[in-house]
Amino acid sequence: MNPILRNVLAVLLGVAVCLYLNGMLLGVMMKLVGTPEGFDVNTPSTFTLLQAKHMLSPFVAHAVPSLVGGFVAALIAATRKMTFALVVGGVHLLGGIAAAFMIPAPAWFIAVDLLVAYLPMAWIGGRLGMGGK
Repeated sequence: MNPILRNVLAVLLGVAVCLYLNGMLLGVMMKLVGTPEGFDVNTPSTFTLLQAKHMLSPFVAHAVPSLVGGFVAALIAATRKMTFALVVGGVHLLGGIAAAFMIPAPAWFIAVDLLVAYLPMAWIGGRLGMGGK
């Protein structure tokens, strides 16, 4: 397969995996952790009811897909595997930045989420996809 086409495919599949896992994990984690009594996702004032344990769901839903998406991109890419793994993490990070502006959350969570869950996890996935090289 043409290396350029393979690299484009690596990014597209990595992003697709990332988006799918994000939605799936968020739904599963929210069911496992639950929400506090009186919480309504459509009422921003109820976001003050969330505790640190409730932030685990979105963090996992951001970190794991970045890791897996980076892994997929590095595994498929013909060249510059880490670059494409980080591109996938960067695309996912853009979604996280947008969400940080739209969804009320504590500043500490936004900082940890944006700094840890996207590019570092995509980097780890890229390393794994390259066989640890």
